[in-house]
Amino acid sequence: MMRIHEMLQDGRQTNCTKLAEQLEVSTKTIMRDLAFMRDQLDLPAEYDAGTYAWRYTYPVKSFPTVQISEGELLALLVAQKALEQYQGTPYHDQLARAFDKLAAGLRDKISFSPAGTLRSVSFHQLGLGKADMKLFEKLSRAVNDSVEVQFDYRKPRQQGSEERRVQPYHLANRENSWYLVGFDLERKALRNFAVGRMQGLVVTGRKFTRPADFSPERHFGKAFGAFVGTGDYRVTVRFQPAAADQVRERFWHESQETTDLPDGGVEFTVQLGGLDEILRWILGWGDQAEVLAPEELRRMVAERSAATARVYAGGRRTT
Repeated sequence: MMRIHEMLQDGRQTNCTKLAEQLEVSTKTIMRDLAFMRDQLDLPAEYDAGTYAWRYTYPVKSFPTVQISEGELLALLVAQKALEQYQGTPYHDQLARAFDKLAAGLRDKISFSPAGTLRSVSFHQLGLGKADMKLFEKLSRAVNDSVEVQFDYRKPRQQGSEERRVQPYHLANRENSWYLVGFDLERKALRNFAVGRMQGLVVTGRKFTRPADFSPERHFGKAFGAFVGTGDYRVTVRFQPAAADQVRERFWHESQETTDLPDGGVEFTVQLGGLDEILRWILGWGDQAEVLAPEELRRMVAERSAATARVYAGGRRTT
């Protein structure tokens, strides 16, 4: 149909027999394609009985490769608006170009201005992660091509960095930051690496085969945020009525369960592999959250809360 479109776009008149010969298909196929272009794609293809030929009745700028409904168009506009918050981050330029291509392929009768249409819609993500664009693009290609990589990596609260050799399996955006999931060849184990802490990335050229049973959904199944623990904790937290609606209204984890309490509060339960990330989340709720289980997490919250209280009890620190 693209070839037929190109011929008719040039103002040429042609018939089904000539088109069938040029495209090496049957005349019935050509007739079906022309009918589809006219009836389904709204192209001005018309058969002229006087010349026994097909032609466009008016000029057409582009072939409508994308057909979308009004609702899908709105979703596309919202996605375009959401790109604004990712200026200067990995994938922004690629996503913007992809959006332009999709918009260019829409039917000519659909016209819109994202800036004018969605002034009432905005997006904001707190703490967007930073990543080097060139490093990210090299890493992305290594993941897609299943090629081993080497890089210097600095752990949290560590001054220096150390070299890592990794088979990169997957790139994941967790809590607004990018992470590489890969098999660490020195430690012989699957690890998560924050892309923002990588330096000196080298794509080695050594190919590997990603395990067929690797699944990012299963890998992060018991992670509350980005990091995967090796434990098995059933965490239960009671939220006061003032915070209950905020807890109910959001999706926090795949395993979450909520139970409404008689006083208007809510009991929140998740199954996790580690406690560090949910510890920080619970502390953010202040006195509106109380850990019921496990006892280890309850003790961790109590100790951290007491340490915070001591910071403020002595007045402002001076340097």
